[in-house]
Amino acid sequence: MFVCKSITFYKSSHRKNWSNSWTVLHGGILTFHKDPKTPAGASVRNKTSKFPEFTVELKGATINRATKDKSSKKNVLELKSRSGVEYLIQYDTESIITDWYKIITDTIRQLYKNVLPSSCSLASRHPSSSSTPEADQKKVRTKLKKFLLKRPTLQSVKDKGYIRENVFGCHLHNLCIQEKTRVPSFVEKCIRAVEKRGLEIDGLYRVSGNLAVIQKLRFKADHEDLDLEEGNWDIHVITGALKLFFRELQEPLFPYSLFNDFINGIKIPDYYSKIAHMRNLVRSLPPPNRNTMEALFSHLRKVIQHGDENRMSVQNVAIVFGPTLLKPEVETANIAAYMVFQNQIVEFLLNEFESIFHM
Repeated sequence: MFVCKSITFYKSSHRKNWSNSWTVLHGGILTFHKDPKTPAGASVRNKTSKFPEFTVELKGATINRATKDKSSKKNVLELKSRSGVEYLIQYDTESIITDWYKIITDTIRQLYKNVLPSSCSLASRHPSSSSTPEADQKKVRTKLKKFLLKRPTLQSVKDKGYIRENVFGCHLHNLCIQEKTRVPSFVEKCIRAVEKRGLEIDGLYRVSGNLAVIQKLRFKADHEDLDLEEGNWDIHVITGALKLFFRELQEPLFPYSLFNDFINGIKIPDYYSKIAHMRNLVRSLPPPNRNTMEALFSHLRKVIQHGDENRMSVQNVAIVFGPTLLKPEVETANIAAYMVFQNQIVEFLLNEFESIFHM
């Protein structure tokens, strides 16, 4: 498929004006769609893929560089369909219009090679048959409509693995299904890298890494295999990227539906009842959330155990991760009070990790 945006287009007809079009070449069909950036195209922005303004069947067509008597514009191609309709195609950049000229020429030549035998045979069997331009256009539109309706949905393409969902900004459940893992690979890689060479670094998870480098790491995680253990990445960049991963999840690690339950649980006055309540809530989490939470909190406990070196107490870790892992779906005026509870919940789960996750 060869696609170009906003080609200037002119059809030889009663209308004597140029118009900007989105132009698509697929197979032997060239389609012109109204440019959605123009007022005329804005009303059909969501329909251009189904209702082209014009279609040109390249079988039997000819294309040449337009002469000056055809147009005074630069970089103009003259396309004449088999039915005799003329089209002028223009683009300001010469290299782009040259590419169009080559690809259309090659397509016409290939179509000629492919259909010549069948065309001759058809003509010999039906010497008197002929088709009108209107009939040809109707056939093209029908074929194009059938093709568009057969196109798979984006979700079906993702389900088949042809399109990989980004690591950042996705849903935790979808990511684990895509990777066939219990815990996202990116989370496990970050944890391994930090535990291998960063547990004693001062301000771990509290000190911000270079934002530009964090974005670079994010891009690599989304588009290619990532090795964090080779030592090329600063520890604060890795911890910053891990926090960003959890912050940008479509739904937080603590699901929206259980936010109020966790808030109410941390308010329970009896300590052992509070543990039982939190244990039941954690067990009710979707498996990807529960498994990821267990892996993360187990790692954060190791960070806390090195608190003498990295100066990250359980309170400091809770302050860093509370608002990142646990937040309401709709923010209200109680955000300050919520923040206190968010930190307390993370701190409680860290302190009672064994009782909540392993009993």
